[in-house]
Amino acid sequence: MKSVKTPNARGLLRLVPSRPLAPPPAAPGDVLAEADAVRVLLGGRPVLDGVGVRVRAGEVLALVGPNGAGKSTLLGVLAADVPPAEGVVRVHGRPAGQWSAPELALRRAVLPQSASLSFPFPVAEVVRMGRAPWAGGEREAEDDAAVAEAMARTEVAGFAGRPFSALSGGERARVALARVLAQRAPLLLLDEPTAALDLRHQELVLRLCRERARAGDAVVVVLHDLALAAAYADRVAVLRAGRIAAEGPPAEVFAEDLLSEVYDQPVEVLPHPRTGALLVVPRREV
Repeated sequence: MKSVKTPNARGLLRLVPSRPLAPPPAAPGDVLAEADAVRVLLGGRPVLDGVGVRVRAGEVLALVGPNGAGKSTLLGVLAADVPPAEGVVRVHGRPAGQWSAPELALRRAVLPQSASLSFPFPVAEVVRMGRAPWAGGEREAEDDAAVAEAMARTEVAGFAGRPFSALSGGERARVALARVLAQRAPLLLLDEPTAALDLRHQELVLRLCRERARAGDAVVVVLHDLALAAAYADRVAVLRAGRIAAEGPPAEVFAEDLLSEVYDQPVEVLPHPRTGALLVVPRREV
């Protein structure tokens, strides 16, 4: 973060950290995050090995694959939270290490797999934490509206005053998503946002992802439900053993042979009888 010189009470100059500026609006197709030949080691074992992917404004990119394939690690790399042993990660066109933490917070919002707090903060305060990057900045005046909108969109406004610790797992997941939405960063990185949710709220979350993409943001979402990925993602990246086995539109990537091999489980890919959308189901004997 840069500093500016301002006079103190004695008229002497002192250095005061300046607030980072918000990123300019992205044009459709702009690359907001990318990993190039990334290799990540955990315990000496490669968790990602030569992975490259680009995240574009106006798109939903779904990361899918079996357990241990490297999906969450790749999300952490794109968020600049997991440093690679090899390769380059860029956020908004700049190497990730060149951004300060406050600058990154204005450019990307991250939803981890689990949300926990040590203190019983009310739900509304948890959502308001998403506005922390804007404190004292040019868009601080939007705080109340951003919080109210995020809570309404995720259907958590009805328990705004309840302690976060008193919520169910699914309710906590929606509050955590509301915090991310309130941040209003142009790059959203969501790790299994539907894992604890019922059917209605799974659909709600993925519709919100689509809406954010249509508004010009870039969304990366880790999913286990391949039907959800097929229905809502513009592109999918199928990971297997730390590498990308395939990437592209779901209609091109979701092939029975590929998915059966990647998941080590025979699957069928069928068109929905009414909409024609792809359905991916395990192949079961009658």
